[in-house]
Amino acid sequence: MICYSILGPFFPSEAEKKGASNTIVGLIFGCFALFNFLASLILGNYLSQIGAKFMFVAGMFVSGCVTILFGMLDKVPSGPMFISFCFLVRAMDAISFSAAITASFSILAKAFPTNIATVLGSLEIFSGLGLVLGPPLGGFLYQSFGYEVPFITLGCIVLALVPVNMCILPKYDSTPRKESFWKLILLPKVLILCLTIFSLSACLGFMDPTMSLFILKKFRLPAGYVGLVFLGLALSYSLSSPLLGLLSDKLPYIRKWLLIFGDLMVAVCLFMLGPAPVLHIESQLWMFVLVLVLIGFSLGMSAIPLFPEILQCAYENGFEEGLSLLGLVSGLFNAMWSLGAFVGPVLGGFLNEELGFEWAAAIQGGWPLLSFQFQPAKSSL
Repeated sequence: MICYSILGPFFPSEAEKKGASNTIVGLIFGCFALFNFLASLILGNYLSQIGAKFMFVAGMFVSGCVTILFGMLDKVPSGPMFISFCFLVRAMDAISFSAAITASFSILAKAFPTNIATVLGSLEIFSGLGLVLGPPLGGFLYQSFGYEVPFITLGCIVLALVPVNMCILPKYDSTPRKESFWKLILLPKVLILCLTIFSLSACLGFMDPTMSLFILKKFRLPAGYVGLVFLGLALSYSLSSPLLGLLSDKLPYIRKWLLIFGDLMVAVCLFMLGPAPVLHIESQLWMFVLVLVLIGFSLGMSAIPLFPEILQCAYENGFEEGLSLLGLVSGLFNAMWSLGAFVGPVLGGFLNEELGFEWAAAIQGGWPLLSFQFQPAKSSL
């Protein structure tokens, strides 16, 4: 996650120097999600044949290599060549990231079948730490040592962890399944849950190419301090996720309300993030950070119950329990999250360029609001 989040504080401004517009920067961020989406569908479909452990370790190895390659892009000439190489390296990173995440979800769900939400919520502590440490660490290393050092450092750390995971991860055997993604995703309840995954990811992805530029221009903070502003969202999400996961496992009937109120809170907070010009409220740094904290908490409310809800729906509709189904659900979850992470930055970059950050954030709040409209209709939740 550090490798993913490190770009936020400095890459948009660095890409602008190389001739990339806001829309192109949004496409570069969104390219990662698009290839992650496609890879998740394919890799989740063949997890049992490839093997969860091999997929995870191979994904980490490739991710470490391409992270180092991304640190070399400042040597590429400005203009179309720089932009093309950005797309190529991000696509490679997306495929490797998809392999590692899809496999890791399946391994954890297989190891802890009765406490999936609790385990995933606890895992989000480390995902949150990655989001927390990525922006300030990236901003500090960039400001102190230049563009290459953040990527080379993190890429080497990831490569060093590959042999460690080869030794400690268990190997699970599984039999090939008969079900397909289409059978799962066409279940009405799963369709609504997929819309929720998409909406949350689109809102979060919107911030990648836009928020750092807004902070730099609006509050005139140096790049090293921009990363600290990202802490509000990441810390609140990572610290609240374990508790929300525990509640989701111990009290399954409250998942419905977590989803409903989480979607509504995200929509309201995005309307206030700018804030929207129609409110005639002057943006201030303390208020901006406070809204980010609330967004992080509300994202956790909606995101943590989603995986166990999809899995439970699959069991109720005749899917067989096992690693194959876990790969199917993991792939679907990551695919929908990646689809939102593609649409969010691309649309966000365009709206930011045309309307400004304040209106762009308010419009992005329409995604969770749309998901919120369908939540009460899920009587089966």
